[in-house]
Amino acid sequence: MSDGTTARLGLEQILPGQAQKEVSHNEALALLDLLVQPVVQDAGLDTPPGSPLPGQAWIVGTAPTGDWAGHAGALAGWTDGGWRFAPPFEGMAAWSVQSGTIARFSGGVWASGVLRGTVVMVDGEAVVGPRQPAITTPSGGATIDAEARVALAAILAALRTHGLVES
Repeated sequence: MSDGTTARLGLEQILPGQAQKEVSHNEALALLDLLVQPVVQDAGLDTPPGSPLPGQAWIVGTAPTGDWAGHAGALAGWTDGGWRFAPPFEGMAAWSVQSGTIARFSGGVWASGVLRGTVVMVDGEAVVGPRQPAITTPSGGATIDAEARVALAAILAALRTHGLVES
């Protein structure tokens, strides 16, 4: 890499013959501390907190001010040396203490509490899978109880197919 940083996280590399190698190394460690399994206090704030503690981090909002100006959407971590910023990348995720959910960067925005997948597994068993076709609503008929039983049987079959009730 010609600019001396890693391709994905932008960590400074130590270059051959570089003086004060510890500066680059320590800066890279500070960013790794922010980026590896990140935990943020909150997401979407535009104003930096007044008294952050070393190691605390936030997801910067869309209109940041003060020390966060120019870092919209970034992870902002407080260190003994001040604020460190890491720009988000597609798929980046962080645990949000305030909401108790995962915040994920996708499509250029942060979203909290949104889970995406194709199946939910519990103890190795699929409990929720692909969506099943709609169940036709019963109508007409001479005996309402018989129609209700057919509808309930269809609902139960769908729930069994999804693994939400046992067969």
